[in-house]
Amino acid sequence: MRYLFILLIAYSSCYSDCMAAYLSAPANDTLKLSLMEIVARAKNNSIAAKQAVTVKETKYWEWRTFKSNYQPQLALSGILPGYNKTYAQVLQPNGTISFQPIRNDNSSLKLDFTQSIAATGGTVYGTTELQRFSDFDRNTVLYNGTPYGIGYLQPLLQFNRLKWDKKIEPLKYKESQQAYIESQEQISLKVTEYFFDLLLAQENLHLSESNFSNTEKILNIANTKFELGKIARNEILQLQLERLNAQKSVGTAKRDVEIATLNLRSYAGIEGNERLLVLKPAPPNHTMDIPEEKVLAEALENRSDAIAFARRLAEAKRDIQKAKGENGLNATLRANLGFSNAGTRIPDVYRSPKSQQSVEIQLSIPVLDWGRSKSRTRTAEANAQLAAYEVEQARLTFRQEITTQLSLFHMMKEQMLLTEQAAGIAKEKYQIATERYVLGNLSITDLSIAFQENDRARRDEVAALRNFWAAYYQLRYLSLYDFEKNEKIKESKMIY
Repeated sequence: MRYLFILLIAYSSCYSDCMAAYLSAPANDTLKLSLMEIVARAKNNSIAAKQAVTVKETKYWEWRTFKSNYQPQLALSGILPGYNKTYAQVLQPNGTISFQPIRNDNSSLKLDFTQSIAATGGTVYGTTELQRFSDFDRNTVLYNGTPYGIGYLQPLLQFNRLKWDKKIEPLKYKESQQAYIESQEQISLKVTEYFFDLLLAQENLHLSESNFSNTEKILNIANTKFELGKIARNEILQLQLERLNAQKSVGTAKRDVEIATLNLRSYAGIEGNERLLVLKPAPPNHTMDIPEEKVLAEALENRSDAIAFARRLAEAKRDIQKAKGENGLNATLRANLGFSNAGTRIPDVYRSPKSQQSVEIQLSIPVLDWGRSKSRTRTAEANAQLAAYEVEQARLTFRQEITTQLSLFHMMKEQMLLTEQAAGIAKEKYQIATERYVLGNLSITDLSIAFQENDRARRDEVAALRNFWAAYYQLRYLSLYDFEKNEKIKESKMIY
């Protein structure tokens, strides 16, 4: 009995150290990863990360398209060749129609320059054009062209889309940039869940194997006690049942480890056939304090939602101006100045060209629209008021979400400290219960309770760590701020 007791105590005291040595021992078929390493891999290799990059690139090219609307545009157009062979009707002097055969080539080449002016919504344009007409039946060639011409097109009393786009599109682009950083933090949140799923499964497997081994040893001691007549047959049966349950738990835990490993590999994009082993995160800095004012200030500055508030209000004002601009008097001023000429040779077109000018104003005035214009304006104004109320409600919800999450974070930090202490007490209680059972002054029921309390405390410790890190990454996501490094979270570069 004394020999078995010494073996059991030695096993119980060194099991944790043996497991730690096993985890730290080098193995060619084991890939050991910490939480930070898993998060970094997921941000770089996961499908979600690549999808986020694709969305980001799409928004970037949309931004480039918007910017190009304010840059000079140069376009070359023409008809080369313009060959035509057919019959055409010709009106005769006496009023009759005669169909005459024609065979010619009417080619042209034109170069246009345009520049939009955002402040007024107008467009400055310039052009140069050359036309060549060849009549094959009469063997003649004529040239016509505009050496150069400039003009200005100005909508009057109309909606200026360029002006409003210049206010709204930068907000949309900045919003997309912050949304990309948020998507990376969402990846951190998701992969943290998978990480702790695997960590808990590994901890359950560790506990199941430990319990099975301890149950085997205690059963051997109990058999010796039973042979000496110190315990009843009922305790032997109870321990045999405990051993079977422990053996079943080992199989279940192994299955859970395989499933959790597959889920983590799939999401984080971890390739290879090595056994995956996640390392228990070290307890965080218990003195880390996160003021509510700091979180709110960073969130209102960094989050895409905060930028979206300003964008939605600007869009509502734009819609009002659009409704007003599309109602009532619409007018367009067009003015151009240039030179043109014609001749039988190309140099004739550019020699002493004749000036040409034109100015026109096109008008459109609704006389009777049965209140349609007024209805459109009132609808836009009502929608703007509704948008203002929705934005105000969203701001309140935004602040409340941050305040609630910060309270949850501090609560999870406190719970983690308490469960860490409880795990230490349960471990010591379990060791004492084992020693007392070997000495014969503890029942098998009390020993089983000590087993269960120790297992529950170990699982609760992992669960508390999980809740803490989930709350921390959620706080990072809500504020886009790294509270450990005391800096804004910036866009991370993907490495393929």
